[in-house]
Amino acid sequence: MIIRKLFKFENAHIVRNCSTDRCKFNIHGHSYKVEVLLESNYLDNGQMVYDFGLFKTYIKDLIESFDHSIALWSGDDKEYIKDMKKHSLRWVELPVSPSAEQFSRVIFLMVEKVLQKTSFNNGEREVKVNSIIVHETDTGYAQCFLKDAHSSLMGKIELKEIVFSEQIRNEWSKKNLWEKLLIQDSQLI
Repeated sequence: MIIRKLFKFENAHIVRNCSTDRCKFNIHGHSYKVEVLLESNYLDNGQMVYDFGLFKTYIKDLIESFDHSIALWSGDDKEYIKDMKKHSLRWVELPVSPSAEQFSRVIFLMVEKVLQKTSFNNGEREVKVNSIIVHETDTGYAQCFLKDAHSSLMGKIELKEIVFSEQIRNEWSKKNLWEKLLIQDSQLI
């Protein structure tokens, strides 16, 4: 069975090296919609794959990190990155260009990590990410599956290379959320 939760955020970026000059040379923004699709062959004690209420903590915190922020690619011009960080309190630096395709991969890996770090206590079993859909516009989206999220052909994404600004980290429900996700043997819940 597959369940779906929808999130929304507003974000600005530049997508370097793309085909259109508007996108590769200009900061611009989108009203993103993100669909998180989880799956399991089992239902928990409440007859659910994953309680929708559980989405409202760490998964929501991580996705909302992109809201009203600027997404930066660590491979971009260093002066540009420095200036954006200087003039914005909300930024996320990614090891990949912030295209819809790469956003879907990054969010897949973050949600996957939250699930791995969650101690389920209501009979949930084998809950995993089916896919992540990132709508960049009303008519265009990218959908990431497991093979895409971990594909070296699309550029390796290491979670430890993602950097969140101080303001974003301070807004999370768990102040050391990112550090807990990155520690090998830690649990979130």
